[in-house]
Amino acid sequence: MLIAHISDLHCGHEFQPSVFGQAAQEINSLDPDVVVVTGDLTDNGLLGQYREAKKRLDGLRCKNIVVTSGNHDYRSTGYLLFKQAFSSRKIVRIGNTAFIVVGTARPERDEGEIGHRQVVWLQRNLRRHKRECRVVIMHHHLVQVPDTGPDTIPIIDAGDALRALIGSKANIILGGHRHRPWMWNVQNLPILHAGSVSSERLRGFFNNSYNIVEVSKDELKVRLKVVGGRSISFREVLGKPIGVRI
Repeated sequence: MLIAHISDLHCGHEFQPSVFGQAAQEINSLDPDVVVVTGDLTDNGLLGQYREAKKRLDGLRCKNIVVTSGNHDYRSTGYLLFKQAFSSRKIVRIGNTAFIVVGTARPERDEGEIGHRQVVWLQRNLRRHKRECRVVIMHHHLVQVPDTGPDTIPIIDAGDALRALIGSKANIILGGHRHRPWMWNVQNLPILHAGSVSSERLRGFFNNSYNIVEVSKDELKVRLKVVGGRSISFREVLGKPIGVRI
């Protein structure tokens, strides 16, 4: 299974239409089985921004698009618009893979939260789908991402979430939020962050990008793709900042 993982479009004043257009062409040429979008589709949760985000995602020729919300989407009561614009399915099964969507955004708050009830729900569903590859999707970060400054907006109950995810043997976590591609491996749990696919606000890695995840029976392969540029091993991303010339 081939997954295109994009994040942080930020439709609004930060959005770069030509960059997203290039990314969409590249993703369509990949013919992925699923596109995962890990939040912040809009900049301020406004109606016009939601219309723009929906139009852009409708240009992706993939029948399976799994979307979660980000903190920017929940501004200005945007959480009501999100429910109208995008599917609210929390579990999406495609082939032998279960995509489990965890909501971390809260209205008018930048930090993320999962909450006790959702942690219990997450554990239950990870065990229910234990015979499948389990991809957990959320916006906020469970572990601080380098090059992003003092950290005041993580998931505030990250410890409880990590215990549930590791104890229930999730296969991979896909997230976004910090506009910095990165990957942690916490007790054999890969936590993969996408950079921003189309916002001009970047950190530490000064190219718009997205991730390509290949899921096979016994293996996960992860690559980072610069929009309009090369495919990069995450070893390069983790080693040092990579950017464009000024």
